[in-house]
Amino acid sequence: MTFKELKLNPSILKALNEEKYIKPTPIQAKAIPFVLKREDVLGCAQTGTGKTAAFAIPILQLMQQDKKSKSSNKITALVLTPTRELAIQIEESFSTYGKYTDVQNTVIFGGVNQERQVRALRKGVDVLIATPGRLLDLIGQGFINLSDIKYFVLDEADRMLDMGFIHDIKKVLKLLPKKRQSLFFSATMPKNIVSLSKQILINPKSVTVTPVSSTAETIQQFVYYTNKKEKIDLLHHLIKEKKIQQVLVFTRTKYGADGIVRKLTKKGTKCAAIHGNKSQNQRQKALAAFKDGSINVLVATDIAARGIDIDKLQYVINYDIPNESETYVHRIGRCGRAGEKGISISLSEAEDNKYIKDVEKLTKQTLTVVEEHPYPQTDKPMNATQKKAMEKEKQKRKQEFFANKKRKAAGNAKKEGEKKKPSRNRNTGKPKTTTSNKKGGFKGKFKSNRRKSN
Repeated sequence: MTFKELKLNPSILKALNEEKYIKPTPIQAKAIPFVLKREDVLGCAQTGTGKTAAFAIPILQLMQQDKKSKSSNKITALVLTPTRELAIQIEESFSTYGKYTDVQNTVIFGGVNQERQVRALRKGVDVLIATPGRLLDLIGQGFINLSDIKYFVLDEADRMLDMGFIHDIKKVLKLLPKKRQSLFFSATMPKNIVSLSKQILINPKSVTVTPVSSTAETIQQFVYYTNKKEKIDLLHHLIKEKKIQQVLVFTRTKYGADGIVRKLTKKGTKCAAIHGNKSQNQRQKALAAFKDGSINVLVATDIAARGIDIDKLQYVINYDIPNESETYVHRIGRCGRAGEKGISISLSEAEDNKYIKDVEKLTKQTLTVVEEHPYPQTDKPMNATQKKAMEKEKQKRKQEFFANKKRKAAGNAKKEGEKKKPSRNRNTGKPKTTTSNKKGGFKGKFKSNRRKSN
């Protein structure tokens, strides 16, 4: 099947041809016909299979048809998504596929000044891509009205719930017209997601193209067993040995991401980190540098796992193995997208070995173990007593850290207080006053002298 066989408008086909999109992916081939028939859709497909185009392309076509019969600058399509990066990626897709249509779109998200977003809204848009927090914020300020929504998309629904957006989603649903077409997409379909879908969809057409929590067949998966202290050396070794020009490295924590960047930079590798503590401008700058090749390594936490879309990204490295196997699937889904080949490499320290087994159990695949490398695993997993001792030590260090921080803050406050406190006269003990404020100071003396001269 080709996109032409899906009976798409010439303007949309022209944009797809320019992007060299000829054949739809399975999720696109199954979902687009249902959306064009104005059916509600429940779509389940893993990350990297083309879900965005599965709803963006048919919505653009339907909105073109709507515009022929009625001209309006009101928001008629809303796409709700969990992260800023994913929102930006979806907006770029709408702009790309709809470049030869008269459908206008814009994106709103938090972490940046709202002024530019508000200006775009005032000009009038047809499609709004939004993260929940900024959407509700601008609705509260009176800049957005959802009463004219005809098409509603909830994308990455499972990630939405993982990030705690369930209450925000319910608030948005109350503001939407009951008569609308709803599309619901998720990489996984656990019971709570199915329950949420029933609150949104009416007699939906179910579209599932891959088993739940499976990985794309185009991705080769390798695991290197190593020691915690040697992991950074192994990462640097792999980047150099394999001559990797572009790799996305996932780590468990923000602190860990910054640490990897510092260590790799010292070794001469061009890299940057992207995580929740970075400002939106910092994140966008890092992504742009990664895309144009200015840096070779982008280190990310899982907040970016669903929002980074790099064309033909070949390598993903799990520096830390996630304790949730589903997260592993989302991470490696950043490479090998839309039929391209990808390589996933996991660096497993002794304490993470059990997570590798969990991943293999979930995906029903065995990761290829690479034994020949200069940093083999010699450490053994800790027993219960050792883990308890380690946790106790971690808590002790944590308490000492915050105690020192508190003492430092108190010391700084005391110094500031002493600066503001006026100095005292040694003889009287009273606060010193400036000469200009003293009785008989400059002004008084001047007057006194003037009187004498007269």
